[in-house]
Amino acid sequence: MKPTQKQPQRRLATVLEAILYLKGQALSLSQLADCAGCDRPQVQEALLELMDDYARRDSALEIVELKGHYSLQLRESFQDVMLELVPAELGLGAQRTLAAIAIKQPLLQSDLVELRGSGAYQQVKDLVELGLVRRRKSADGRSYELRLTDKFHQYFQLQGTVQSLDWIAKG
Repeated sequence: MKPTQKQPQRRLATVLEAILYLKGQALSLSQLADCAGCDRPQVQEALLELMDDYARRDSALEIVELKGHYSLQLRESFQDVMLELVPAELGLGAQRTLAAIAIKQPLLQSDLVELRGSGAYQQVKDLVELGLVRRRKSADGRSYELRLTDKFHQYFQLQGTVQSLDWIAKG
């Protein structure tokens, strides 16, 4: 990312933080480098800086590395907050699947399964039965398009954006 006249120079660590937040999923060094427009060693150094920043501040979020992929996620010590905001009848996997749909909607079920694994089939079925997700055939007829329902918005009392749920989808 090159700064323009309208865009001031930014620290690479801050740019990576924005990328991880906006992508809402774990990314490899190569993916981060492509998104940021720089090379992998620069990304690696900036990620260490960002991880150190999060470790030093009192934040509900953290940068986590797992199998060479990095994600921005809620600290485990804040799971109680998440559980208060999400229906008790939903398991953690269904919660994360619901959050992924909320962030990425409209989302093809095939893309969701690639993101969340084959357990997403049952989770989507359960979410449809609870009335939180609507499923209909995609335009090409090869998958289902998934969207949130009004019941979801009413239940969670959300208006407009669901970006605040991105931390549930990670993991």
